[in-house]
Amino acid sequence: MLNALSIDVEDYYQVSAFETSVRFENWNRYESRVERNTYRVLDLLDEYHVKATFFVLGWVAEHNPTLIQIISKRGHEVASHGYSHRLIYTQTQDQFREETRRAKKIVEDIIGQSIIGYRAASYSITAESLWALDILAEEGFQYDSSIFPIRHDRYGIPGHKRFFHILNGNGHLPIAEVPLSTLRIAGINVPVAGGGYFRLLPYAMTHLALLYLNRQEGQPAVVYFHPWEIDLDQPRIQAGRISRFRHYTNLARMEGKLRSLLANFSFAPIREVYAESLRVSATTLKSDAA
Repeated sequence: MLNALSIDVEDYYQVSAFETSVRFENWNRYESRVERNTYRVLDLLDEYHVKATFFVLGWVAEHNPTLIQIISKRGHEVASHGYSHRLIYTQTQDQFREETRRAKKIVEDIIGQSIIGYRAASYSITAESLWALDILAEEGFQYDSSIFPIRHDRYGIPGHKRFFHILNGNGHLPIAEVPLSTLRIAGINVPVAGGGYFRLLPYAMTHLALLYLNRQEGQPAVVYFHPWEIDLDQPRIQAGRISRFRHYTNLARMEGKLRSLLANFSFAPIREVYAESLRVSATTLKSDAA
């Protein structure tokens, strides 16, 4: 079964865990490592003949346009990760629309084609910011991959559907939702989607979780990671203990785990894994708009 692989393209100092230590206005003062790390990711994916979805931060695209062109030219899906990595629920609707529109235009101008996918900074479409889905649909996105159906201190909608579905009702315009992968254990959704969870858990647990999703539940896994997660030598940011734990734990093991994952499972971009369902979603959107 094809699983969906995604990479959130942002630099080590741009993550939400460091937002109180690194102000957006000061991003230019930090050593940029996103380009070299993303090229390493691209080479790794080529080695295993894997294509993925790259959710690109608008600020990164603006400062590294050649990198974004190369991601596209090497056959990967390019999608939006917003502009400034600002949590959605800290924005007004007008601010979110402006950031979303700006980021989308930057990326589309660089690669010369429309993008259809979006992922919020730190999965910050929560129960309080579901209004963002309407704006995404209005701005031309066909799918969102921002909802993590878990309980977390910064994000998550624990009771949300766990697998791909079309949101078309309750005041929302039609848009597909691609939630990050979880397992249902003892009535609780347990995250198995990658990123920090992938670094913290033994690889065997992730392997068994993806096998269960594919074979027992008959569903593709939706997996993610960041280019900075394979960069053991990145500068250390002075931040809180929990933030440093989440960001730096097991960086040295990440590439080896990724190699095992890529060798043992089949992956493709989100738009390919859900191609037929997305066509249905796009048809629904057009008919509703007519």
